[in-house]
Amino acid sequence: MDPVLVNFQKAQYLKSAPSLKQCPEDTGCEVAFAGRSNAGKSSALNTLAQQGKLARTSKTPGRTQLINFFEIEPGVRVVDLPGYGFAKVPDRVKREWQKNMNEYLEDRKSLKALVLVMDIRHPLTEFDRMMCNWCVDCEMPVHILLTKSDKLKKGPRQNTMFAVKKELAYMGDLLTLQTFSSLKKEGTEALRLQLSGWLAN
Repeated sequence: MDPVLVNFQKAQYLKSAPSLKQCPEDTGCEVAFAGRSNAGKSSALNTLAQQGKLARTSKTPGRTQLINFFEIEPGVRVVDLPGYGFAKVPDRVKREWQKNMNEYLEDRKSLKALVLVMDIRHPLTEFDRMMCNWCVDCEMPVHILLTKSDKLKKGPRQNTMFAVKKELAYMGDLLTLQTFSSLKKEGTEALRLQLSGWLAN
């Protein structure tokens, strides 16, 4: 049976939390978006919700420094996690982000799945592999979004997708993946279907 489609256009900013303690009540269900600071995470969220300014995008990677919650309907949320990698901040601050993110990922009961956003031109960074291993350890479903797919021609795009799928074959049924372009709105429907399967049941 097809999942009930969630209306992501209804998404509204709910809260930003620096740590697990400040997060909204741990009830209902949510899916979190993670990825390197320049992978196009906020743009993907905005495209999904068909709202240009839902999640903050910036020409300076690493602006998402808090755990940002967006509510679609009561008890149904998408979450924008702090970007990793390029932010020009002190190591002490990076370590604090990492600690807070780890706590959220490990202890948040309402978290149903993770969307791992990768730039299709630079997939499977050290951070991406770490996140995939964590998902296996926690038996957390992960949907890989290969963003900026408009930057590659069809052949290289398919080759990259095949290579990523092959390397992550050990994840088994926990893994799904697709290509995505915020610029051309390609892959939006597939993403909406995937998330609805987690959030609408």
